[in-house]
Amino acid sequence: MSDKLKYEDKLGAVLVQVQDDLRQLKCSLEKVTVNEGDETLDIQPLDNAIRKTESSIRKHAEDYLKAVTEQVLVLPCIEDLPKKTVQIPKWKPSLERFPDVRPQKEDLPGSLPGEKHQSQLAMRLLCNPAHPNNRDILYQKCGISLPDIHKRSTNAVSNLTMTVAQLSPSVCDFMSGIDLKSRCVKQLKLETEPRSTCEKTGSKCTPLLTTTTPPPTRISKSIDHGSMMQGTSVLIPKSPENLLVPVPVIIRKYPFTITKGRINPVAADFCHFKQSFSLCWSSVVYALEALEKLLRDFAVPVAKVSGERLVEFAHGWDNGWRKAPPVFSLLSMLENWEEVLGLVLRPGQRYKGDGGNEAAAIHIQSCWRRYVARTAYLRHCRRKWAAGTIAISWLMHAQMRRVRKALQARRVRQLENFRSRAQHLAANWKHIQSSKRTIIHIPSLGYSQSQRLKLRGFDILQNIQISRLFDIRDENVEVIYICPRHLGEDMLHYYTSLLKCDGATDGDDTVTTEASSWVRRFIILTPEAVDYFPTRNMCLSTLLKYSPRTLKRIKNLIQGKQAYIVGGVAHADDLAVADELGLPVLGPEPAIAQHYSTKSGGRRIFTGAEVDVPPGRGDIYSLNQLHETLAELMSQNFNVQRWLFKIDSEHSGRGIAYCDICHLNCYNWALQKYHYYGPELWNTEWNQESVMVKYLDEIPEWLERYAQPAKTSCYPNWACFLKTFLRQGGVVEAYPPSDSVTCLTVDLLLEPGGEVTMLSCGDQLHGSCQLETIGSTVPQTSVHPETLHSICMRVGQACLQRLIVGYVSVDLVTFLNHNSMEQKVWAIDLDLTYSDQLAMTQMLLMMTGGTLNCRAGCLEVPMPIREKCCEHQSAPPVVHRYAVIGSHLFHSHLSMLYHNVFFMICKALGIGFNIKRKQGTVFALYDNHDRCSIGMITVSEDLQGALVTFAQNLSVIHQEISSSKIQGETNFKDLIKDIEDVLQMTVQNKQRAVKDKPAA
Repeated sequence: MSDKLKYEDKLGAVLVQVQDDLRQLKCSLEKVTVNEGDETLDIQPLDNAIRKTESSIRKHAEDYLKAVTEQVLVLPCIEDLPKKTVQIPKWKPSLERFPDVRPQKEDLPGSLPGEKHQSQLAMRLLCNPAHPNNRDILYQKCGISLPDIHKRSTNAVSNLTMTVAQLSPSVCDFMSGIDLKSRCVKQLKLETEPRSTCEKTGSKCTPLLTTTTPPPTRISKSIDHGSMMQGTSVLIPKSPENLLVPVPVIIRKYPFTITKGRINPVAADFCHFKQSFSLCWSSVVYALEALEKLLRDFAVPVAKVSGERLVEFAHGWDNGWRKAPPVFSLLSMLENWEEVLGLVLRPGQRYKGDGGNEAAAIHIQSCWRRYVARTAYLRHCRRKWAAGTIAISWLMHAQMRRVRKALQARRVRQLENFRSRAQHLAANWKHIQSSKRTIIHIPSLGYSQSQRLKLRGFDILQNIQISRLFDIRDENVEVIYICPRHLGEDMLHYYTSLLKCDGATDGDDTVTTEASSWVRRFIILTPEAVDYFPTRNMCLSTLLKYSPRTLKRIKNLIQGKQAYIVGGVAHADDLAVADELGLPVLGPEPAIAQHYSTKSGGRRIFTGAEVDVPPGRGDIYSLNQLHETLAELMSQNFNVQRWLFKIDSEHSGRGIAYCDICHLNCYNWALQKYHYYGPELWNTEWNQESVMVKYLDEIPEWLERYAQPAKTSCYPNWACFLKTFLRQGGVVEAYPPSDSVTCLTVDLLLEPGGEVTMLSCGDQLHGSCQLETIGSTVPQTSVHPETLHSICMRVGQACLQRLIVGYVSVDLVTFLNHNSMEQKVWAIDLDLTYSDQLAMTQMLLMMTGGTLNCRAGCLEVPMPIREKCCEHQSAPPVVHRYAVIGSHLFHSHLSMLYHNVFFMICKALGIGFNIKRKQGTVFALYDNHDRCSIGMITVSEDLQGALVTFAQNLSVIHQEISSSKIQGETNFKDLIKDIEDVLQMTVQNKQRAVKDKPAA
């Protein structure tokens, strides 16, 4: 039996030695580099052969291990025998020795024919070991002695025979591959010596069956477990006399310890592990070396390795020559892997192990080289990006420069064409006015982009001047109106009916042929660009510029006719449209218009026209300049109680703020000094200096606390207003020092021929903001007509001297001076545009068929001639009428009514226009979508009747479309209140006139 164990150790050593040789051969191949000229030695086929041989040896070793494991051996009683035994029944089979068994799959190299025949005979006889003749022949021919097993153990012997039969081909392949026949034949002579040991338990002695079993591999674990369980169950007799004893669970582990990354080769646990897995040691050693290297690199003091996990990982790992195992897979072999993992993941731990200094140096050098390379790469990328950016910027700059030059050249060409056409228009103006002509009305509001984006309902604001259509009351005029919105059929039908009912009717109310022909003399066009830019708040000239179809249609309509353009607020695109159509523009150049349409520009024109203006100063752009100017003006004008601040580029009362001087602390002290010196001595600078210094100290805080914008919807507080005021520039001027102030607007036509014509004049009506105009009363009654005409002529001539032609609107303010009891008229604003009041006046004159004589200050309306009086009267009688115009009426509840429903309500309330009497109410519609804004004109025999009718109409409409709980957003109430104040003032003026009449 001792010889058998010795042979087994030799066989294991042979297998380990072969695997070590193969591994060393593989490692040595890595260092072989042979270059002969341009040829390189290819060792890949040799590498593949070594891999194939190594895999075959590993497989045969596993098969041999399985065969040895399934053998049933009875060991002798020796001192080192493990004390753990398995108790089995008392039955003791007689086992015989198994001689050497040769594989029969193929002949071993160098084997004799007799040996080949003997191995084949042994395998054939082993297939039926139960037959007594076969057992004898096997003993005589092959030297193999089979045990005489009871019939009940026949199955166990058959399983053992099949295992040996399966082992033989694998062993044969192994032996033929490595030519180790002589050593392997000795190792395969396995002996089976039955021997029994009795363990006394009371009076019974149970035989002890012990097997020498190498640890199973992962592949053969299930097969080995099944075969052992089957063999054990067969060997144990099922006699009722034999009582089964419980078998304790044997946990087979092969742990060993690695200290400081190195294995103690003489340690008992490692020797036991190596001896147990000697047959597969070739695959285990790679994993073990990798694990040792990892532990040494990270200076792990103690690592407890689980042998089973190590073997399992070694079999599953495809260990290439340069393929390192993953760290976490190596750590999974350890029982204290959590502790080791903490050390491995600790920063800087790698530099405490083997080669730590070199690794640190390598890491530092790699980091530095990476930093240098990264820096160089980034520098290269930045330079490349900069070069690309510079190149693209230069290309864009060159392109933009070419485009800018082209645009500048085009603008210069357009401006030159504009001037040449303006000269032609001025030279032929009288001829054009007396002949048939076409007027193209473009009610464009060419404000700056920031102003346009802030305006609510910008397209509706541009369409408020739709009443320009009524220029066709001149029989020589055809009108092409450019509309900023698509008009519905109801609006077109409404304006068509108004143009038919112009008042030129006979006594039978039949429409004349002339009136019916007027409908054919107006066309409404909407640019197609309106659909492409619905939310950009672009001015109408810009939209028309980008509408080629509309421009082409206009060209076809004006072909062969005399025509000119009447715009709105001047814009640079007006030149482009005029140049595209080849028509002159009745208006100034955009640059001149933008310069003089500001508040400061208007003051310069008024000063040049020698017209009275409020005390003030323009072109203020800094805070210090504002404070110094205000202190100087306040020290010179003690009668002014309120000072106004106006932003240059704003309009319609939007950019106005005010501050009352009564809140100034030093005002009373300054007033006392003024009275002390008197008006004559006070005009000297040395008297005003002390007051100005005091004002300068208090003005900043005074403005910050008490100054407020007139329209908080545009500028919520003084800080926002002041920021815009200083950025765009503005004017500081005095508010009239009176409790009764009347504002009026006069519309002038500055003809290219050099003449000035007054077209309209009216007293303003205000809403909640006293500086915002909502409507007016026509004609004006606050200023003597001759005085008004003189002022307007001087302003018109001053504008013509500055090359301003076209339609101009002048705002004046009148009040009574309490010191001299004389009426004062100040010019406060100048708008170089076609005004809303003028457009509504055209509608008024169209409906009444009258004329507005601004020089006489009256609206003359001819009355229809009755048939009975035709023989006696050669001309129709002329009567005077007064009208109230509201161009900016707003009510949010109007959007709930369609226009036809609204007119039905007005008809039911008795709101309408009487063509026979030339009085009543007429509405102007601006939009058929929102329908929140409308215009209204009331005509009556006297001013008081027109105001009352206007206020009653607003009140009735408001009551019909609103409820007591939901009033809506509207300016009706504020306008009604302002009309009531005007009515009260009118009554007082009449009473004063009656009292003054007898005294005269």
